[in-house]
Amino acid sequence: MAIKSIKKKVQYFGTGRRKSAIARVRLIPGGNGAIIINGKTIDEYYGGNEIVKLIVRQPMALTSTTDKFNVMVNVIGGGYTGQAGAIRHGITRALCEFDINLRPELKKAGFITRDPRMKERKKYGLKAARRAPQFSKR
Repeated sequence: MAIKSIKKKVQYFGTGRRKSAIARVRLIPGGNGAIIINGKTIDEYYGGNEIVKLIVRQPMALTSTTDKFNVMVNVIGGGYTGQAGAIRHGITRALCEFDINLRPELKKAGFITRDPRMKERKKYGLKAARRAPQFSKR
């Protein structure tokens, strides 16, 4: 019985979060820099919104790893800017898993820190988080 050597594919994973968006990111080495979000290319997913595309590409541009990886993203929740922030956070975490020496550069740019701002919960007796019912003297 011959034993076959199984070639294991190396992938780097990162989970990014922002507001209510959650992005699961896979970096696949040896790629051409393609970014696939929920089965669509970044151009199909975000259309003509160049600012949001720039946010997604920031960590890879900063570390000069744009052409080293293909990026596969599965993102849910939030709006398109929150999703872009979550994807950026996920890519950053995956890059840190790839090479820990990239961490200081990414930390200085502020990509490692998760943005803690969330929607405030509605409180009882109020119409919204802080909005009180209209006051009337009579």
